[in-house]
Amino acid sequence: MKKTRNILALTLLSVFLGMILSIQFKTISKSVGEGVLPTQRAQQLAIELKRAQQEKETQSNRIKELESKIEQYEKGGIENNVYAENLYNDAMKYRALAGYTDLVGPGILLEIHDPPVDVQYGIGYSIVDELDLILQVISVLNAADAEAISINDQRYTSHTEIVRAGNHIEINGVSTNSPIIIKAIGNADTLESALAIREGIVWQLRNYDYIVHLTQDKNITIPKYRKVNEFIYSSPVEENVN
Repeated sequence: MKKTRNILALTLLSVFLGMILSIQFKTISKSVGEGVLPTQRAQQLAIELKRAQQEKETQSNRIKELESKIEQYEKGGIENNVYAENLYNDAMKYRALAGYTDLVGPGILLEIHDPPVDVQYGIGYSIVDELDLILQVISVLNAADAEAISINDQRYTSHTEIVRAGNHIEINGVSTNSPIIIKAIGNADTLESALAIREGIVWQLRNYDYIVHLTQDKNITIPKYRKVNEFIYSSPVEENVN
């Protein structure tokens, strides 16, 4: 009788384990696809990612080629024409102000790295969780007359959005993560002083245990704003000249 009970218990346990394995298998199949092992799915995703990166690089090179041709056409029409040359110079100035031109010049480089993770408790936090601190840096730089600003090589303009998305942030629609590297072109001494002032933003960041490096550089390069914004609902107001 006792032997029969043991056999019955083992049979029930085997059935129970079989049901658990079946449920796990179905769950994995739904997440990675029928007949596809997790490692195979990972390889497929890696191949797709590489293909997408190659396509992005190809399109980026094509854009640069077309932009170079446009610049040649623009410059070709101003030879021996003072009026056209003035229009071209004005257009370039406003293009730079709007962020649609690569810029280079003296300025500062601010690197913000996450604090070390607490080994004992496994607790850590990231600068991507502190968008208010990132925006405060931008406000300070604007107040110090920065002529151009970038965050992780994304140009900051009046149209730039900085939003939290999962465990990273998106700037101009491009995903990025820590460390946060902010570049600014302008009077390097003024920019550095504005950031490093006592109890200023750099002091706050270090007080929160972020690892901060602030340096000056004579050749800061800031890329152009890549997104295209169209005015759909607004139009210029024509001034009446009396």
